Parts: sequence; C-alpha cells; structure tokens
Amino acid sequence: MDWLYLMMPIAGVNIFWPGLVILGLGVGIIGGFFGLGGAWMVTPGLNILGFPMAFAIGTDVAQMAGKSLISTMRHGRFGNVDYLLGITMLVGTVVGVEIGAQMVMWLERIGRVDQVVRWIYVVLLACIAWIVFADVAKRKAKEREALQAGKEVSNLESGLDWGAKLQAIRIPPMVHFKQAGVYCSMWLPVCVAVFTGWLAGILGIGGGLIRMPALVYLIGCPTHLAVGTDLFEVAISGLYATASFTYKGRTELLAAVIMLCGAAIGAQIGVVATKYVKGYGIRIVFGLAVIGCLVSVLLRQLASIFPDARVILNNLAAADVLGFVSAISIYITVKMVSGAKAEIAAKKQAAGN
Repeated sequence: MDWLYLMMPIAGVNIFWPGLVILGLGVGIIGGFFGLGGAWMVTPGLNILGFPMAFAIGTDVAQMAGKSLISTMRHGRFGNVDYLLGITMLVGTVVGVEIGAQMVMWLERIGRVDQVVRWIYVVLLACIAWIVFADVAKRKAKEREALQAGKEVSNLESGLDWGAKLQAIRIPPMVHFKQAGVYCSMWLPVCVAVFTGWLAGILGIGGGLIRMPALVYLIGCPTHLAVGTDLFEVAISGLYATASFTYKGRTELLAAVIMLCGAAIGAQIGVVATKYVKGYGIRIVFGLAVIGCLVSVLLRQLASIFPDARVILNNLAAADVLGFVSAISIYITVKMVSGAKAEIAAKKQAAGN
C-alpha cells in the first residue's frame, strides 16, 4: 500500500495522501458554509496525519488562502459580504498574525509548540461550543416566552445580545457598516481583528473560527453576512500568513496544492448551501463541528500523555477528524441539493400558474 503515501519534500515526512483529499474537499464545503478557512480542523488534521505542528500550520494557511478567496467571490455574488467591515479589520489582523507567527517560531525553538498549540485549541474550542449552544438555548427560551405572550421573535434577534451592548459604547470614530446594518465604534472591529489575527498566527487559522462568532455575538452581524465578511477577512489574513510561513520555511506546497484542488470544489457547495440554511441552522451545525474537532484534539493530546496507548489514541483522533469532516460535509451537501430541488420546483409551479 506504499502508493497511498507521498513523501513531502520540505517537511520530510510520508503522508497518507487520500487523507489530504478528504480534508481538502470536506473543509472546502465546511469553510464555504460557515465562513471559515477551516484551519481549526485542518491544522490538527495535518498534525494527526503526520506533519510536525509548525509545518501543519504553515501548510494549512497556504491552502486556506486560495480556498477562502474562491468562497468570498461566490458570497459576494449573493450580497453576503460587507467589504468596508472587512477592510476596517485588515490592519489589526495583519499585526496580530505576525505576533502569532513569531510566537510559533519561539515555541518551536524551545520544543513546546505541539503541546501549547493543542491546549490553546482545546480551550478555544470548548469556549466557542459553550457560547454557541448557550445562545441557542437562550434563543429557544425567548421563543417560548414570545409564544406564550402571542408574539413572535424577530429572525435577527440573538439569544446572546452582547453585540447590542457593545455597539452602545460610543468611542469615536463611529462607523456605519451599511451592508451588515451595524453602527459602532471603529475600535470594536479593530480589537476583534487584532485578537483573531493573533490566533491566525499562533494556531495556523485565518481567524475565522473565532471571527465568525465574534462578528455575530460581539459586533452584531446577521449570520449569513458574518459568513461572507469573515471569508473575505480570512482570505486577506491567509495570504499574509502564507507569505510569512513560506519565508520561514514551514509551508509544504505539495500538500497545500493537493488539498486546494478538493477545497476549490467543496467551497462552491458550501457557499450555495447557505442560500437554503439560515441563521440558527448554521449556528447549530457550527457548534456540532466545533465539538467534533475538540474531541480529536483531546485524543491527540492524551496520546502524548499516555505513550502506551499512543497508537490507539492517534488512530481514534484521525478517524474522528476525518469522519466528522465527512459527516458534516455530507449533511451540508444534502441540504444544498434538497434546497435547490425545492427552489426549482417552486419556479416551475410559478411558471405553470
């Protein structure tokens, strides 16, 4: 079965290349649907497949940049991108990315990069999962209260209303983001950008894992606009991060190209699916995806703590991340197909009338 493995010329490791194809296609679908670069799954996934963590980070940001650019163009056609908001966040993102990248190089020099990055992932994923499902629970509670009162809850209203409270902080200059329908201090998106940029550098992500929920919960964007705007920002930060890691010799271009071929196809499916799944449907699936990734990272971390069970735990981690990416991708694809069929049937019926 040697033909199933490829030698990576820069990283110097043999990699199971079908795993790269599954990650690329699946994360393309998931990234286009959630507005993420998908690195929160790809970086641990590449590490599980055999890449050293620094190479997993550098390789991931390379494929992420190209895929996110493709998804952004598609979302732009649907009017799901607030370009002014994305550009406002650019400077903070670039600064944060470089700080994070320098921290990765320092952690690599002292031999702590794998463990530190994995624990940051664990904490971050756990926090995001809690936020998403706490929001869903509060939203359902509001719907029950409204139903008892004979009223309806607006589709734009969230369970967590942090965005409205932060928008009320009037620190000049104030900016009106018309596409997103947000009026807030310019410092709000800039501060979010610096933090997510730091995550992009140290975790090898475009910042989308935290930026998409941050756009929804902290800035107050509607979910579908947060998806498109986030992808625009992911593409920008991803291009810069790719240049930074390639200069540092930590990008495996062969693996990035293999993954990008699948991701380019998957991204189209994910973006179109957002036409048929809106608001809280996207948030719930996103929360489930975060939990799946969290389990894989924990398994990998346990493998480093319990060497006697390393082989079993590593295999379970690989099965979890690849299986979860596949399951979520199939769900999104099915939703896209069923939604498209219903839309076509409705158009035919309207034409017949």
